[in-house]
Amino acid sequence: QVQLVESGGGLVQAGGSLRLSCAASGRTFSSYAMAWFRQAPGKEREFVAHINGKGDRTYYADSVKGRFTISRDNAKNTVYLQMNNLKPEDTAVYYCAGRRYYSGSSRDTEYDYWGQGTQVTVSS
Repeated sequence: QVQLVESGGGLVQAGGSLRLSCAASGRTFSSYAMAWFRQAPGKEREFVAHINGKGDRTYYADSVKGRFTISRDNAKNTVYLQMNNLKPEDTAVYYCAGRRYYSGSSRDTEYDYWGQGTQVTVSS
């Protein structure tokens, strides 16, 4: 069983930056694709970014492309989401997810493990 714990959320002004972290338990972290999803109030959960096990392939939702960067440190069992030029519409609970497969996916149903979420609020 893999446990995921997110951190780094908070309140930031529009145009600011935050870095989210997701620490994973387990010995096989490098074999898992990881992703970030988010859910705003009253909306469905949506895909943000994913990264493969090695960390050399990434994919982003159009809404965050060029502003967000997903990365991972397999030695630390941690995945990150660097968020720059934040906008009020980025306000949401951000979730880290892990998939028992080397390559990532943008479908939340294809992820096996989920963190508890961390709130990101962007003020205008």
